[in-house]
Amino acid sequence: MQANELIQKAQFVVDPTGKKQAVQLDYATWEALLSLLEDLGDLQEMDRVRESGEEYVPWEQAKVELRTNGLDV
Repeated sequence: MQANELIQKAQFVVDPTGKKQAVQLDYATWEALLSLLEDLGDLQEMDRVRESGEEYVPWEQAKVELRTNGLDV
């Protein structure tokens, strides 16, 4: 689900004057929003590593290396 679809599901809690005070989401939407934010964070970290020139290991390779060293992934 995309961010704009999640935002459409938001419900607002307003004060007596109609001013928005809080946002309410159903739990499934909240979980989808968290997942989307985690993915965004992962992408930002990948960009940071690429731009810094740091060496990185693809996840599939890392899993093989971990299992070879006796760590279950």
